[in-house]
Order: sequence, then structure tokens, then C-alpha cells
Amino acid sequence: MEAVKGAIEVEQKTSSPVTNIALDTVKIGKQALVFVGTRQSAEKAAEEIAHNLKLSNEKLIAASDEALHALSRPTKQCERLARCIKGGTAFHHSGLVAKQRQLIEENFRNGTIKIICCTPTLAAGVDLPAYRAVIRDLKRFSDRSEYGYGGSNWIPVLEYLQMCGRAGRPSFDSEGQAILLADSESGAEEVTERYIFGEPEEIFSKLAVEPVLRTYLLSLIATRLVGNRNEVMGFFSRTFWAHQYKDFKQLEKTIDKMLLLLEEWEFIRTGHGKTADFTSAADMKSGAITPTLIGTRVAELYLDPLTAHEIIVGLEKAMQRTMEEPEPFQLLQLISSTLEMRPLLRVKVREVEEVQSALLEHGGALLVEEPSMFEEGYEDFLASVKTAMFFQEWIEEKDEEYLLEKYSIRPGEIHAKLGNADWLLYSATELAKLMQLQPLLKHVAKLRFRVEHGIKEELLTLTRLKGIGRVRARKLFDNRIRNLGDVKVADVSTLTQILGSGKLAVDIKQQLGEKVEVVKEGKRKGQINLNDYGE
Repeated sequence: MEAVKGAIEVEQKTSSPVTNIALDTVKIGKQALVFVGTRQSAEKAAEEIAHNLKLSNEKLIAASDEALHALSRPTKQCERLARCIKGGTAFHHSGLVAKQRQLIEENFRNGTIKIICCTPTLAAGVDLPAYRAVIRDLKRFSDRSEYGYGGSNWIPVLEYLQMCGRAGRPSFDSEGQAILLADSESGAEEVTERYIFGEPEEIFSKLAVEPVLRTYLLSLIATRLVGNRNEVMGFFSRTFWAHQYKDFKQLEKTIDKMLLLLEEWEFIRTGHGKTADFTSAADMKSGAITPTLIGTRVAELYLDPLTAHEIIVGLEKAMQRTMEEPEPFQLLQLISSTLEMRPLLRVKVREVEEVQSALLEHGGALLVEEPSMFEEGYEDFLASVKTAMFFQEWIEEKDEEYLLEKYSIRPGEIHAKLGNADWLLYSATELAKLMQLQPLLKHVAKLRFRVEHGIKEELLTLTRLKGIGRVRARKLFDNRIRNLGDVKVADVSTLTQILGSGKLAVDIKQQLGEKVEVVKEGKRKGQINLNDYGE
């Protein structure tokens, strides 16, 4: 590989241009970000650089150990990251948990970690002391291209500029270098023309996206910023969307379509619609638009109105059935079918049979109607079933390593999915209250608690104790301490032996109103010396 116009000379120590640039960067006393297209590529590139860089000091060892133990049980990804950090480099992507990402960024800022191999998610909103931004992958696979079919496509110029902007930050350097890699002389010319001399793409208003428009529209109505159709149209006529689109008559049709949907879903009332009997004569004359109670709550929950409607339909379907309690899988598949849960876990060819088996087991009782296998949305439906299968295994107490191996979902992605599930299940609870579906409330709330803690139903009571998570609760349960009454009658020494912490054993006793006196030095009868329990 030859650098464009021979701008920099890099010693060719390995067969990898990225590794050579990274080694040269450290040699001149600087740091670098290496941008690659996928999480797997980031990990592989970081390992190769660490293997050749071979840095090692006390700070790197400490950071490596912290990254390894960021989870209750280290996964293979944790072990891989720890090895990279010990060698002076790291990988950074959405598959890491927040604690690991923060650790990497902090140690890069203080100069401990020299190289970060990352996906483009690190290109926005960060201020790191990178002298060089090395952009290895300028193409990315996508389902659609400019020609209408999938394949490997050039990344946008705007994205390239964002990545370049990470080099030579004013708070750290007076200059920086952005290095693009090409595999040939002709490739270098094409890259130069497309990116270095290329024009950034136009910026388009997000209001053109239907989920954004209907969410924003309901929010405007719910907060009373607009009160009738004229005010709605007047507001949108002043937006960048209208300025860019120019044909406001066409935009009015789109907005009217959204208003009709919101009215059909009973999130708003208009003075002329089918719910006009709920409005006054004056409202009807003025064409007033007012939010319903449930519409206001949907806006407060920041839900896409379509998602809220789908959850409501699903909950009503559950109530109409004769069963006393909906299965957790049904509710999990309901929230997995929403836009908020995307990207879903896609079904690979080798997984089709397993997903189909799960569908056969639960299909007749699902709260989301199964589309025909020939319809466009069938793949998304299968993906929602697989995502529900992942959640089901999580509440059956499968750990991060198992989920990584089976579903190829990394710990960071797991925690992101769990956060979305918590939000959606809480929203379902709030909607059920307004719909007066009281029989469902406790079941949805119970499932939300299980998802939060990743536990079977039998551990619900024990995990309510502060300091007792899924691992410790399981240890207690397996040792025949299965409820708060059992915790009360168990002595501190037994609890300490099970939990591995005398301090925690005393604390949970005190949470239950037990009086346990503690002394740090010496011991009198009836008192506990925490030194006896390794504290």
C-alpha cells in the first residue's frame, strides 16, 4: 500500500498496513483510533496490534483486570478485551457493557491505552487524544444500495468526515492526521476523489420518517402546543422539513393521514371525527384537536404511537382469552415485535428449524398475529420470535457467555435490549392501568422484575433484598433458603458461608429487622466479628 502522495512514511514491520501505522503512531509518542466496519473486525484488529505492540505496565495490567471482571462472570469477549488491553490496545463497540467502554475511553485519555480499534459509533460525540484517525473500511455491507440491491457499499462522505474529525482534537493536539487505506493505486485515486475532494451528502429532516412524525405530532397535541388543524399545519410549515420538501400541499396530506391514525387509535379527538361526541359544539366548529388521557400518557412515555397501539391490541387480546395468566413468552414476543426493540436478532439459516419449533409451541397463543410466510414482514416476525427466545432464556437464568455462544449477542447488546424491554414493559403496565385491565397488571409487573434481574419466578422474593442479585439468590435457594422467612431463621455464619461475605450476611439480616451487633476488634458473646468472615 502506498500512502496518498507519499504524505507519510511508515516502516513495514508486518503484512498489515493498519498494524504498521499503529506501531508507527506509538513510536512517535502518539495515539490513534482505527475505524473498521464490524465488531468482529474491531476485535481481530485490536488483537493483532496488541500482539505486535507488546506494551506492558502496571496501569495496563490494572485496566485489563478491571475489564475482565466488568461482569459477574467473564465472557470470552471479556477475556479477549483483557488480553488486548494488557498489550496496550483495545476494541470498542456496542457489544461491550458501558463500564468497559468508559474504562477504555478513560485509559485512552490518560495515555495508558495507545490504540483503539472501533466501529463508526465512536466517531460522534467523543473528544479523545487521537493524533491519527485510521479509516480501514470505507465500504459496508447493507441490504440496499444506490442501485436497489444489497451488497458492499461506500460509506457516506458525512460519516468519513465525522471519523476524520476525531484526529487532532484542539484540546489535545495542534494538528492531526486522517489516514484512508486503499488496496491499489487506482483504488487510492477513487478514494481520494470520492472522499477527500467529495461533497458531503445533503441533510434530510427526520420528520420525513413516519415513526418520528407521528411521535412528534402526538407530543405537540398532548402538550397543547397546537390545538386545531390550522395550528398543526402552521407549526409544520415553519420546519426544516417543509423548507426542504417545498410542496406543502403534499405534506398536509401526510400530516392529515397521521392525524387520522392517531384518532383511529383513540389517542386524540377531533371536532369532526368519529369521536366528536366527546367534544363540545364550540370545539367542533373550531376544528379543535385534543389529546385523550391515554394519548397524553403515550406521549409522556416517549413511545411511538404505533407501538402503543400494538401493545394495547396485544393486551386486549390477552384479556379476551380464557387463560388466567399470559405466558411470559407471549408478552416478550409482543414487545420484541415493536420498532423500539430493533435491531432484532436475525434468524440464520441454521436456526430456522429451532425458531419454527418455538413458533409451533407458542404460535396459537401469541399476542401478535402471524403474517403469511410469503408476506414482506414475515422475516421480521421470525426475528421477533427469536428475540423473545433470547429474553426467555435470560429469565431462565442463562448467563452472558451462554447467550453470546447461542445467539451471538454480546453483553453490551444484552444490556441495551434489557433496558428497552424494561421501558416497554413499564409502558405496558401504564397502558393497562388506563385501559382498566387490572388482571394483567401483576403479570406484566412480575415479568418486568424477572427481566430486570434475569431470574426464574422462584427467586422473586430473594432478589428483593438489597445486594442480592441473580447469582447470590440462586446460591441461597439451592441451599434451601428460599424465602424471607428462611433468611430470618438462618444464622449469620450460614449466610456468610453461602454468600461469601459476612458484611452482606449481616446487612440482609438488618434489612429484615434483625438486630445483629457488630464489632471490628475482639468479640463478646452474642456479637459478630466480621474479620471471622473475611471482611
